[in-house]
Amino acid sequence: MSDYKQKMFDQIQKKSNIQADEIMKVAQSVQNADFSDEATVRKLIRRLSNMAGKPVSKEKEDKIVKAITNNNMPADMNTLSKLFKK
Repeated sequence: MSDYKQKMFDQIQKKSNIQADEIMKVAQSVQNADFSDEATVRKLIRRLSNMAGKPVSKEKEDKIVKAITNNNMPADMNTLSKLFKK
């Protein structure tokens, strides 16, 4: 793994307490996922929420699902992070 990737995973782990191998498992599981499918997106949100130990309210989950299924994906991690904080 390159130094850049390792630093990125270290930072994610520090902020979320999620191990790099768990991130890779999630990434592999969604490679061919249909992000226009609400059930798929909800399942992913709940999985990530559980992994991070940070509950997502129904209202927040609805907003995230709507943004993703309407193809309004955030352009960067900061924007995505703000969406989760709302």
